[in-house]
Amino acid sequence: MQSQPDIVIVGSGVGGATVAAGLAAAGAEILILEAGGHIEDLPVNRDQRAIFQRGHFRPKEIWYETGGAGFNPGNYYNVGGNSKFYGAVLTRYRREDFEEMRHLDGVSPAWPFPYEELEPWYAKAEELYQVRGKLGEDPTEPVHSKDYVYPPVPDEPAIAKVRKRLRDIGMHPYSLPLGIDIDRWLAKGKTPWDAHPNSFDGKMDAETAALTAALEYPNVRLQIGSRVTRLTTAPDGKTISSVHYVKDGVEHSVSPKLVILSAGAVQSAVLLLRSADDRNPAGLANRSDQVGRNFMNHNSSAVIALSPWYRNDSIYQKTFGLNDFYLSDGEGGPPLGNIQLLGRVSGAILKANMRSMPEWLLSQVSARAIDFYAMSEDLPSLESRVMVDGDRILLKWVRTNWQAHLKLVARLKAVLKQAGFPVVLARAFDKRTPSHQCGTVRIGSDQAQAPLDVYCRAFDHPNLFVVDAGFLPTSAAVNPALTVAAQALRVADHITKEDLRS
Repeated sequence: MQSQPDIVIVGSGVGGATVAAGLAAAGAEILILEAGGHIEDLPVNRDQRAIFQRGHFRPKEIWYETGGAGFNPGNYYNVGGNSKFYGAVLTRYRREDFEEMRHLDGVSPAWPFPYEELEPWYAKAEELYQVRGKLGEDPTEPVHSKDYVYPPVPDEPAIAKVRKRLRDIGMHPYSLPLGIDIDRWLAKGKTPWDAHPNSFDGKMDAETAALTAALEYPNVRLQIGSRVTRLTTAPDGKTISSVHYVKDGVEHSVSPKLVILSAGAVQSAVLLLRSADDRNPAGLANRSDQVGRNFMNHNSSAVIALSPWYRNDSIYQKTFGLNDFYLSDGEGGPPLGNIQLLGRVSGAILKANMRSMPEWLLSQVSARAIDFYAMSEDLPSLESRVMVDGDRILLKWVRTNWQAHLKLVARLKAVLKQAGFPVVLARAFDKRTPSHQCGTVRIGSDQAQAPLDVYCRAFDHPNLFVVDAGFLPTSAAVNPALTVAAQALRVADHITKEDLRS
């Protein structure tokens, strides 16, 4: 590789790895700078006490609320980013999510382009991430130009019984689109994959799917242990001239033609703000004063249904979802959100949040329970934002649409009781859990209202792109990974045509 690459990509999560995969064949010299390292193939990867009770993989950092209280965020810094731990649900935003949608707590704005613009790239992303699924089960499903290449991950018998119960009472359970080769995963260990780290064990994450594809090309190089600290501009204040990073305690810089930030919704915004200079005193790409604003984090809850007559002997569990309350509350009212199974919650996992209870008792509870994840849209707000104070990251999350989420949880409880589970418990996730953080460097058509154009290019800096969940103008109420991947492929195609052929 040349001493100065053509493109530097900051971060190897879903955005960075996928845009690299899309750009690789164009022949440009690409350097991917990743702050962390590889997740090694070790027994701790399947040790639920280590993962959940001792927080073995949690980062050694503290963020701060605007009031000054510190907390340990659940963001991960490793090759593949947070996707190494994700539940591998690779679902499309609904067509209606690209349009203006009215919620109980306000309006989710329209995207600067319709679903149909992104649809071909969704299909390409599903192919790249080897998504398993089945069309025709979900009444909210948008049009697909291509069917899934692989059939859905099968329900285990105990889960199939609950799917049937829900169908019998009029619900529409659908097979979750999943990036998981279940046979490979189970061959390594009889555990769920949700929230468990992956080391080429069958989960299709940013590293195993997209980055692996990108690194097949000799013009693409990954450099780990390289934390980017700031970007600097040329004298015109427009062109990004250098990317500065620290590796092994030594400061370095590199001067590419194009810079693609893919450090995650929080860290990309932080990097832009910390790169303020005399020509850009509010931070880079921030003439609109929107960088760091409109932070969104799904309203989400774990919902556990119990019955003394039910036995759950499943291993992985996470195979179906419900969108019956996605576009409305089921009675013609505003939308509530998505429901999907969690990965199997064992006694060891429950112990992490119920320290005083003996694990053997929690295992007995788990054996009679099935676990769901309820997720509602968080609306963009100027007051919900990421800020910096010297070396400190400040997070001010102003929850929106919470009443809709409470209604979704109440509807789910009623449905599960009707399906034969007399006891249903719920627990909301807080800011320590990264429930799909997004929106901090959003795309738009008006540069007075958005830092990025529709191809994720900064209006203020023509050689700077931000390709991670930060670009999302809305959070919708589904897992964002596939939408980030689809846009990353779309952006890569645009860069190839507009920047690499000129």
